Amino acid sequence: MPEIIELSGPVLTGPGSERRGLWSVGGLLTFTRPQQAPDRVLDGWVLPGFVDAHCHIGLGPGGPVDAAAAEDQARADLDSGTLLIRDAGSPADTRWMQGGRDFPVLIRAGRHIARTRRYLRGFADEVEPENLVEAVRKQARDGDGWVKLVGDWIDRGAGDLAPSFPAAVVRDAVQAAHDEGARVTAHCFAEDTLDQMLDAGIDCIEHATGLLPRHLPRFAEQGVPIVPTLINIATFPAIAAQAQPRFPRYAAHMLALWERRMERVAEAYDAGVRIFAGTDAGSVISHGRIADEILALHTAGLPMTAALDAACWSAREWLGADSLQEGARADVVLFAEDPRTTPMTISEPAHVVLGGRVIR
Repeated sequence: MPEIIELSGPVLTGPGSERRGLWSVGGLLTFTRPQQAPDRVLDGWVLPGFVDAHCHIGLGPGGPVDAAAAEDQARADLDSGTLLIRDAGSPADTRWMQGGRDFPVLIRAGRHIARTRRYLRGFADEVEPENLVEAVRKQARDGDGWVKLVGDWIDRGAGDLAPSFPAAVVRDAVQAAHDEGARVTAHCFAEDTLDQMLDAGIDCIEHATGLLPRHLPRFAEQGVPIVPTLINIATFPAIAAQAQPRFPRYAAHMLALWERRMERVAEAYDAGVRIFAGTDAGSVISHGRIADEILALHTAGLPMTAALDAACWSAREWLGADSLQEGARADVVLFAEDPRTTPMTISEPAHVVLGGRVIR
């Protein structure tokens, strides 16, 4: 007989929609009461498993980590209620973690693609402009429908942030990914890089600290979402302090981007730009911090329903994953209180259910 779990609390099927009566039967959700009595009853406010839209399984501060460390990362995310991860670039091959019952659902982007010696050592496939299109095609074929570009980084010769690749080459690379059936996202800190990426037809922007009023209508009209990674942007002052002696312009630029981080997210939300939650865990940020990112989005000005939506219903739809629907895989997280009115409750899930299996 399939295991039956009754989810007895209010079920949030959307930011503003609620119903009662949900069961997991053999790992699938149903709103029809089973004839058999449940094997377990879990109480709490029911949400779809959280989405971390910018996470790096298999990546550590020095580059790829071994399988045991990658498992620890995934389990930390799982324990926090993160049941779906869009991996935003990793030098480790984590395909072995997919398709099982032990880890969050993982959508891989393959390796970052960066300009030679213009990114963190050991992280990326580093190429020169003439090889960018070929590198994008390779990562598109190796990943799960996403390619990650490093759109800008410090140019030590210029002493400041600068685009990694010429605009025309970026356009060709994005088109190549689209030809392969993949979407493209890009790490972007600086202001001008955003214009380049929007011109190229990019599908998503990570960090987006350089957002200016001129960008907002284009993001909204082109339907390009941002993943602000606010808990990672909080590290900018330390980066600036370390860079100050050798690269004062870069340090000042990073501080200026950090100072307006919250206002930019609020302005993007008010302009109708789609926003998704991502922690950037895997390098300097520890795993299992999706609640911190959701709360940071709320602090930046998103209503709590919108901050939750950035990691729940809309995020799942964006990535082509089911939510709380009849017949969907039973990936749910339960909280002791209504997270829409008691935000801090998301920091401690009461229960986590992955594929119909109770994790906690």
